Amino acid sequence: MKEPILIGIAGGTGSGKSTLVQEIAAEFKDSVCLISHDYYYKAHDDMPYEQRCLLNYDHPNAYDTDMLVEHLQLLKQGLTIHRPVYDFSDHNRAKEVVEVKPARVIIIEGILIFADESLRNLFDIKLFVDTDADVRILRRILRDVEERGRTLESVVTQYLTTVKPMHEQFVEPSKKYADIIIPEGGRNHVALSMVNHRIRALLAEED
Repeated sequence: MKEPILIGIAGGTGSGKSTLVQEIAAEFKDSVCLISHDYYYKAHDDMPYEQRCLLNYDHPNAYDTDMLVEHLQLLKQGLTIHRPVYDFSDHNRAKEVVEVKPARVIIIEGILIFADESLRNLFDIKLFVDTDADVRILRRILRDVEERGRTLESVVTQYLTTVKPMHEQFVEPSKKYADIIIPEGGRNHVALSMVNHRIRALLAEED
């Protein structure tokens, strides 16, 4: 198999990264492998649940980015990996792992994937989804309450104490590394068409 094309999709929480990922994946179907930086949150088996709840999950140190870099390098070599699984309701890494086989297009999404140079340098295409802060917090609330079993109070408290400050300190500055900045993510059909055209061109160069 040809060496995979790695696409990094960054942006603030609730910006629409997942929608963009889904639209690209729908275009290239079986040629795509999807990996989230959130899978690589560090394990904290040594901490009780109450202490894990207080950790800052929006800081770069919350992630085992070295493991993600190693896994992407293996995928680029055509090797299968076993990625971790994260349990958001328990705030800890789960015991099971998921087998991931290499594909022609590998999409990596996360709020902080451009903040780390070693990770950033692996990407062939870097996309940053730029969305208004008010829209992002509303999407974050809906996601964490409905999908991750969080209370409204805990989501709002986390946003004000860690999410917003970390966005301003790490996420927003990393936007400068993007090749393309996409307002509204997958809902921006003009930008999506341009991205898909670029991916097709890269795939054609390798055939």
